[in-house]
Amino acid sequence: MNSFNNKQLLTIALLFLSMIACKQHQKNKEQINTKPTQNQAIEITTRSMEFIAPDTISSGWNTFKYHNLSNETHFFLLDKYPEGKTIKNTQEEIIPPFEKGMRLINEGNSKEGFEAFNALPEWFFSVVFSGGSGLIGPRSTSITTIKLDPGYYIMECYVKMPNGMFHTSMGMAKPIIVTNEDSGNSPPIADVGITISKEEGIKYSGNLVTGEHIFSVYFKDQSPHEHFIGHDVNLVKLSNNADLNQLESWMNWSTPFGLKTPVPNGVAFLGGVNESPKGSTGYFKATLSSGKYAFISEVPNSQSKRMLKVFTVK
Repeated sequence: MNSFNNKQLLTIALLFLSMIACKQHQKNKEQINTKPTQNQAIEITTRSMEFIAPDTISSGWNTFKYHNLSNETHFFLLDKYPEGKTIKNTQEEIIPPFEKGMRLINEGNSKEGFEAFNALPEWFFSVVFSGGSGLIGPRSTSITTIKLDPGYYIMECYVKMPNGMFHTSMGMAKPIIVTNEDSGNSPPIADVGITISKEEGIKYSGNLVTGEHIFSVYFKDQSPHEHFIGHDVNLVKLSNNADLNQLESWMNWSTPFGLKTPVPNGVAFLGGVNESPKGSTGYFKATLSSGKYAFISEVPNSQSKRMLKVFTVK
C-alpha cells in the first residue's frame, strides 16, 4: 500500500477544499441567476454597494424581498430603458453628467451644477421609472409588489455617500431583463390604501394599528418635480427627536444635504413604493408597532405639497 507524506496529504486536502468551494460558488451563482417560480418572491441583497439579484425575471406581478444587510439606508428603483440602450449607456452617458452636476452643487455652484444636467442624452427622458422599494434602513428587509412590462431595466439606488457620491457610481446599478413570459402572479390584498398625486398630495385610508399591514399605493398622476424626478411613497418611523423640516430637506436629492448618508436623527425608513407611472398601483408590506410614523414622498417641499403625512399608532 502506498503511503503519503505530510506535504502530499496537505496538497490533497487543499484540492478537495477547492473542489467544494468551486461547487458552492457555482451553486450560489445558479441561485442568483435562476428566475423565480410562480408566487416566489424575488430575493435581492445588498451587503455594501451592490445588488445581488436575478439577471432575468418574468413580466407581470412580482414581489421583491429586498434584504439591506449594509450599514446604510438604500432603495431600489427599476428604470425601463428605451430599446437598444444598456448598462453601457448608463455608465458612459448618464452617470458622468450626474456626477459632475452633483460635484458642482456640493461645491456651492448650484447654477452650474444644474446646467451640467443638460448634457444628459435625449433618450434618458424616455426612461420609464417603474417602481421598486422605498427607502429601507440598515439591516432591514422591505417587501414590495409591482407590475412590470417586458424590457431591459436598470436597478439603481442613488442615495449618496458621506462624500456626496451617488450609490449608482459605487456599483448600485444592475441590469435586469424582464421577459415576455408572464409570472402568473396576482397582486396582494391591501388593508391600507394610499393615493398620491401632485394636486392632492398623499391621502390614505385604513386602520393603522399595531401589526402587519399590506399597503397599496395608487399613483393618480406622475410628472417631474423641481428636482427632475417624480413622486413616490416612503414609510418612516419617527423618534421623539425627529425634526420634520430636516427630514423634508433630506428627501430632496438635488441639494448637498439631500439623500446623503447618514439619514437625519430619529428617522428609520421601513420601505414603500418607489416612483411609478401614472395610473399604476404598487404594494408594500410593513409591521407597525406603537409610535409616531409618516408617509413621505422624495420631493422638495413635501409639507406644502401635502406629501408628508404624520400619524400615530397606539
